Amino acid sequence: MGKREELIVGLDLGTTKICAVVGEVTSEGIDIVGVGTHPSIGLRGGVVVNIDQTVHSIRKAIDEAELMAGCEISSVFAGVAGTHIQSLNSHGVIAVKSREVTQADVDRVLDAARAIALPFDRQILHVLPQQFIVDDQEGIHNPIGMSGVRLEAKVHIVTGAITAIQNIIKCCERAGLHVQDVVLEALASSESVLDHDEKHLGVALIDMGGGTSNVAMFLDGAIRYSGVVGLGGNHITSDISVGLRTSMEEAEKIKKKYGCAIVEWVNPQDVIEVGSVGGQKPRQLAQSILTEIIEARVEEMVKIIEAEMFRSGYFESLHAGVVLTGGVSLLPGIRELSEKLFDLPVRIGVPYHFGGLGDVVKNPIYATATGLLLHGRKYGGQAPSEESGSVGNMFSAIKRWFRGLWGRKNNWI
Repeated sequence: MGKREELIVGLDLGTTKICAVVGEVTSEGIDIVGVGTHPSIGLRGGVVVNIDQTVHSIRKAIDEAELMAGCEISSVFAGVAGTHIQSLNSHGVIAVKSREVTQADVDRVLDAARAIALPFDRQILHVLPQQFIVDDQEGIHNPIGMSGVRLEAKVHIVTGAITAIQNIIKCCERAGLHVQDVVLEALASSESVLDHDEKHLGVALIDMGGGTSNVAMFLDGAIRYSGVVGLGGNHITSDISVGLRTSMEEAEKIKKKYGCAIVEWVNPQDVIEVGSVGGQKPRQLAQSILTEIIEARVEEMVKIIEAEMFRSGYFESLHAGVVLTGGVSLLPGIRELSEKLFDLPVRIGVPYHFGGLGDVVKNPIYATATGLLLHGRKYGGQAPSEESGSVGNMFSAIKRWFRGLWGRKNNWI
């Protein structure tokens, strides 16, 4: 067997599914070599509620990915979501020591920007530069080498609850995995489904998962706002379950088979069979009743997300529109309904950067997991391959320490 190239693994810890994607870094980009998914039982709203069940689901997804990729996975980039995620924009200023901006100056100004008062139960996940300012000259993305005496940085800071993040890391470690970094899921998805022009013009990414909807807004090539709304596909399923008086499992099947977000698209004469609870016989109902339930919930979700986007102050700058991704974006009619409610162009975001088994992951449900691969390639990480050992892990940890451009906390212990 020839020497394997560097491998990166993205682990999407969702409310409805755990997804592991293995990517092989090549000179052209990333080739997908393995994919594994398993129903998620121990998470609710992106937060771990049962460690043993979560560990079991992670292990099953990893085993499937290992079998397909033909390698042993030892480390992952893990996605994090949940309503505990909060963000804010910050500003740092320093004096340039040698009259020419160096990497050390950039690190110092980012440290100054992240020096904010945080509650004791929260930690910083990301410090993301929006722009640098050298002697009042704005709009600089890379100030290294520029002459000046004053350096400023405007940054976007993402924070999360320490316990929620620690529980995710603990579940991964109990499944035998070393967590190289914990990444906001909306940020990962944006790496996978947005292009540079959209980020420059102004775009909102909405990753609609099972338990939460993650929002990230970009302008001038940098993230301006991120947030998490505690609504997702499971709330649609719950409404169907209550409205049609059936089990959650049956409601999920009906949603996937007959679901639609626009009543006008459904023939009023069409009927569907609905399984009853308590051993009663299945019933037949008009499909339009199901669609009315779905449309009402989706409309509510979109309006709540829109209100969140308005609060950010960047809604009027979304010249490239909105990109929907995540499992809920597969619901027929949701793009058209969202376009009508937002009064903006809307498209469905699908991962498209990948070779190898790239066609397997050309689906919105893989947006986060594939985005974690791109994040891993961009910000460092060593191969979780057969050859990985403690020396390799230590070396990659030291590399990431010196590369710590974003000032995130690296979890390699």
